[in-house]
Amino acid sequence: MTPLYEGKAKRMWTTGNPDTLRMEFKDDATAFDGKKKAVFESKGRLNCAISTLIYGLLDKEGVPTHFVRQIDETNVEVKKVEILMVEVIVRNLAAGNFTRRTGIPEGTPFTQPVVEFSYKSDEHGDPLINEDYIREMGLATPAELAHLRESALKVNGLLGAFFARCGLKLVDFKLEFGRLAKDPSQIVLADEISPDGCRLWDLKTGEKMDKDRFRRDLGNVMEAYGEVLKRVKQQLA
Repeated sequence: MTPLYEGKAKRMWTTGNPDTLRMEFKDDATAFDGKKKAVFESKGRLNCAISTLIYGLLDKEGVPTHFVRQIDETNVEVKKVEILMVEVIVRNLAAGNFTRRTGIPEGTPFTQPVVEFSYKSDEHGDPLINEDYIREMGLATPAELAHLRESALKVNGLLGAFFARCGLKLVDFKLEFGRLAKDPSQIVLADEISPDGCRLWDLKTGEKMDKDRFRRDLGNVMEAYGEVLKRVKQQLA
């Protein structure tokens, strides 16, 4: 196996199968477009475990993903995809960038989920874009974009209900999608689903159980991730 790509939180490796890759979860943490950095022991292990369980749940519910199998505590085998340069963000309550852009108080619930698209580009700071941008930039076809929205809202419904059973509120999350290398007509959910990319609040206390603990210097970052894993395991047992 040879290294193929290294991002902020993961490394990708080739495998003996041209249709699959090995995805390694790193212990690195970044925020604010990489301006804030840290390393947390066990972060890779916790995110790998959480994402593996969530992808298993979504697979059972008929959501196509790139996940194949877990290899070890920090590595999974995934189907090779061409990542779409459009990130999909689904928001159920006001938080993060939404509150900074609008002034709407954090925690304000929406009448229905808000779907946003951003251009997946570290160089440009992952800016918000709309359907017209996506068309003119050639990032996805109208049919693909409709599929991304539909899939993201389906995942939101499934995970919102699941995390509620775990005693957690799914505030918002981001998703990445990719075209299968061996069949580009198929678009599947890719990357990871973990507290790195989901805002999760304790239903009883409102305590933040996600990467905001790192962003806001709240402390006990890995303790929160560990608690999320514990609750997900218990619910799936």
